[in-house]
Amino acid sequence: MLQNIAIGQYVPGQSFLHRADPRSKLLFIVLFATLVFLGNNTITYSILIGFTLFTILLSRLSFTYILKSLKPVWFLILFTVILHIFITKGGTVYYQWGSFTIEEQGVRQAIFISIRLGLLILFSSLLTLTTSPMDLTEGLERLLRPFGRIGVPVHEIALMMSIALRFIPTLMEETDKIIKAQTARGADFTSGNLVRRAKNLIPIAIPLFISAFRRAEELALAMEARGYRGGVGRTRLNKLQFTWRDVAIAVVAAALTFVIWWWRT
Repeated sequence: MLQNIAIGQYVPGQSFLHRADPRSKLLFIVLFATLVFLGNNTITYSILIGFTLFTILLSRLSFTYILKSLKPVWFLILFTVILHIFITKGGTVYYQWGSFTIEEQGVRQAIFISIRLGLLILFSSLLTLTTSPMDLTEGLERLLRPFGRIGVPVHEIALMMSIALRFIPTLMEETDKIIKAQTARGADFTSGNLVRRAKNLIPIAIPLFISAFRRAEELALAMEARGYRGGVGRTRLNKLQFTWRDVAIAVVAAALTFVIWWWRT
């Protein structure tokens, strides 16, 4: 069900990834995303997939649970695969039906694009699953702090991003409750053509928006009641510090970059 989606959730733990500094994890994800797009052959993607599996083992989280993060985007991945199969041309023709053909480059590109999306989503899920919202907010704020010198509201941006990530599973759970309630009242969300199904989403969208606005208002009132006035003059109980784990992440990042660049054609 929708409440089982892993994106945005945090699972407490004492693994290597849990105890690493959030700044090093954020920087590594940026680098990993770059390497994912630099990869362009079977060897580089095999290395990236193997490294992703190794990272999941380091997190000490259930692999099945992490795979749930792919649920919200399975349709996007499938659509991208079909699009590339029928549009991208080149190489050996595998199948032809009228003006439509399935060629080697189309299949190759479809596989690589789906792998890219899957790896990016899995690593993003690992970030939220192994980093608490408070640490994530502070890590983002510390990394964006240089932009504060030119008037960028760094603290507010970091807070909004962390709240948005945290509210993803909450809104998914709310959506699941609304669907069950509407289904119990006789609503049908599975039959009919595409237009009919789109119209059936209205009874879900309206209460979901109302619930989201209500939660946002409650959160704002709670923050004001606790004396929240932005990031100016705020202190923290636990300050972020780089440890040997972050040095190890930097070494692994450099090694992974070298390997991907070496095998890149």
